[in-house]
This record gives sequence, structure tokens and C-alpha cells, in this order.
Amino acid sequence: MRAIWKGAVSFGLVSIGVKVYSATEEKDIRFHQVHREDGGRIRYKRTCSVCGEEVTYDDIAKGYDIGGGEMVILTDSDFADLPLSTSHAIDVLEFVPAEQVDPILYNKAYFLEPEGSATKPYVLLRDALSDSERVAIVKVALRQREQLATLRVREGVLLLNTMLWPDEIRRPDFGFLDEDLKVRPPELAMASSLIDSMAGEFEPDAFTDDYRAALQEVIDAKVEGREVVQPEEEEAAPAAAVDLMAALKASVERARAARGEAPSGGGAEPTPISSARSAKKAAKKAPAKKAEPAKKTTAKKTPAKKTAAKKAEPAKKTTAKKAPAKKKTA
Repeated sequence: MRAIWKGAVSFGLVSIGVKVYSATEEKDIRFHQVHREDGGRIRYKRTCSVCGEEVTYDDIAKGYDIGGGEMVILTDSDFADLPLSTSHAIDVLEFVPAEQVDPILYNKAYFLEPEGSATKPYVLLRDALSDSERVAIVKVALRQREQLATLRVREGVLLLNTMLWPDEIRRPDFGFLDEDLKVRPPELAMASSLIDSMAGEFEPDAFTDDYRAALQEVIDAKVEGREVVQPEEEEAAPAAAVDLMAALKASVERARAARGEAPSGGGAEPTPISSARSAKKAAKKAPAKKAEPAKKTTAKKTPAKKTAAKKAEPAKKTTAKKAPAKKKTA
């Protein structure tokens, strides 16, 4: 790793020289914009909108738009005169319980390494923070900007977490917050049961970036000149449930089944899914059982009908023969 900043942690009358390193790195796959036909890189020129000339970095300044088409121009000398007294120091302001710092305030993380002979006071501050179970609230200037930050211990190293200022956090303003929505106790109990059934210990290594892995597979396949293997399709998400209680019950049983646990109450409780399946099976089996005896009975009685029909035929013939005799008598 390469140090991005050097300074000192001011801890009371103690000064601890440190080097700052980025504690995180993005793993996103980056692309260049290229010409589709020949793969040439797309370049952008920095041109002035007034004179149309191309501008070099040395001639670029910062401008603040005050509205009405007016611009205030600031140069490097304007920034150099700003009162950044903490430009090369990390000033410890106070120590507070870690749970009092809202995670939404955290921004970026940096490792601190002791520099030169500052190892002993560095270890002293590290161990004192661990024993107190508190974090240090500090001020630090990184990249020409003063920031609020915390110091805490992670894996034996002091970790600097820069923070957003309170006025940089937006307040939620949504219509449902003003609605009088009430949750029934049984629904709350079932939701709590679902949370319990899905409870576990957080292990970051158990989760992977499936999209990045699939994208890397596409790139590797193109490099090697082979076909891309399509990933298996994931199970579609269930449709929105109308009955919240039934959906919660089904979710609880599904979570328990995924963990290999026995259904609650010894036997499986009826859920909307299982009830629907049972009803369909019963509907299919019920007509089949009744229809089978009916078919057999009809098959047995059929010969009897045929026999009766055969016996009836001579009677019809006899009647036809006797008809002339009656005419003679007449």
C-alpha cells in the first residue's frame, strides 16, 4: 500500500506520527469508451465555452456560480490562505461510546500506521481505546477539506473513519410517515418469528458479487475466444401477497425449510401455498376415484343390453309375419 497522507495524532500532550492508507478499494470492473468499429479510445478536449480554445490544466481555475450568469473565480492562492490549522494533524476532541455514532455518518475508512519512533504511543492509544470501548472523535484535513472523523481499533490497527457533517444528512420526507397505520399484535409476532427463523452470525466472506463474477466471465470468454456460459436462472420472487399474515407464515416455514429445521408445531402448519396445493390434489383425485367404479359397472352391464336387443329382434319379425294373417281374416 502507498501512504496518501502524513501527519500526527494529537492525544492530549502526546503527538503520534502516523501515515494514512486507504483501507478500502473498489472492485468494480472499469471500462474505457471506445469507437465501436475500430476500438479506438474516445478522447475529450477541455475547451472554453467563451473563446472555444483548448485549455490546459495549468489554466484551469475553480468557479462558483452565484446566479444570474455571474461567476466568482477562485485560484490556488485563495485556497492556500484558508485557516486549516489541522492540515497536518488529527486532533482528538473527545471520546464517546461507539453506539452513539450513527452509521449513516460514516464516509471513508483509512488505516493509520505509526511512523518512526511513534510506535509506543501509538500502541498506548490503541490499547486505551480497546479497554474503554469508546471511539475518539477527531478533526482532520484531507484533500484540502476539514472533516469530522472517528478513531477506533480494528485488527490491532487504528482505523480512521471520516464522517459527513450533520447538515449533509438528508431528512426523510415521505407521505406514509404522516399516516395513522397500525400493526396488529399477531402480525408483529409473526414478523418477529420470521426474523428469528432467519437470524444468524454475519460473515462477510459468505457473500459474493455475483454480477461482477458473471461480467468477468463474459470478459474472460471473449479473451479466450469461447462461448459464454449462461448462469443458472434464480428463482423468481413471489408475487405481492394480499394476506400479510399468510405471507408471513409461509415465509417462516420457507426459512425453516431452507435451514433444514422441522416445521413448527411438529407437523407442517397450513400455509397459503401448501393449502392451495392440497386443494388442487384433492380436486384431481376426488373425481378419478368416483369415475373408475362407474366405468366398470357400465362395462359389465353393456353385454346385458346387447342380449336384450338380440332377443327383441325375433319378436319384431314374428309380429311382421302375423300381420298378413289378420288381413285375411278380415
